[in-house]
Amino acid sequence: MSNEKKGILYLIPSLLGDSPLENSLPSYNIEIIRSIDEFIVEDIRSARRFLIKAKIEKPIDALTFHLYNEHSKNVDINTIVQGLMNGKNVGLISEAGCPSIADPGAEIIQFAHRNNIRVIPLVGPSSILLALISSGLNGQNFAFNGYLPKKEPDRIKVLRQLETLVWQKNQTQLFIETPYRNDALLKDILNACKDETLLCVASDITLPTEFIKTQSIRQWKSNKQSFNDHPAVFLLGKSAY
Repeated sequence: MSNEKKGILYLIPSLLGDSPLENSLPSYNIEIIRSIDEFIVEDIRSARRFLIKAKIEKPIDALTFHLYNEHSKNVDINTIVQGLMNGKNVGLISEAGCPSIADPGAEIIQFAHRNNIRVIPLVGPSSILLALISSGLNGQNFAFNGYLPKKEPDRIKVLRQLETLVWQKNQTQLFIETPYRNDALLKDILNACKDETLLCVASDITLPTEFIKTQSIRQWKSNKQSFNDHPAVFLLGKSAY
């Protein structure tokens, strides 16, 4: 099936926080962003702020925004992608970082592939990958587990299962939490995991307040810190030595 009359779906990374645009995104992204006037977004307000920061030349109110997030279960995807089907280029923007990683968007991308719409991912920051490469933990075998259970008994059980994978398969385990619950998660990690297991906490990545530290559970217990209200990625791993 020809895709000559269909638009391109651009996957547009956004900033991980209030940092200079040029620190995280190449100029090519800005050129693409400025050429598009229709966007599928996780949050309209944050998308508008991001586009204004990118100094788009079109009036912000002249742009078309389609809201698609975790609350959009009943949204008709056919309506959202109508522009793409009619030959318009459309940008998919998540609230922070790369689209469809720990964020909605995979369904839109699947639709594009099924309908022979070209998908182009743009280079940009991913807190998950940046945390992994800066952790010193195994980057050859890893798994991202998203959000762990909210209830403590269930979360403790999952943490112990993930730690087992760390030691049996040398598989680094990554997960995240809503920022205001970070300290509760850290407490459970310290209670559930062995003293010799390594934990990396990567917080506020790319921001002036960035913090990235890998040390044993034993060391974390003797040097407790607070990460509440700061976006963070947590990684469990084992020593390579």
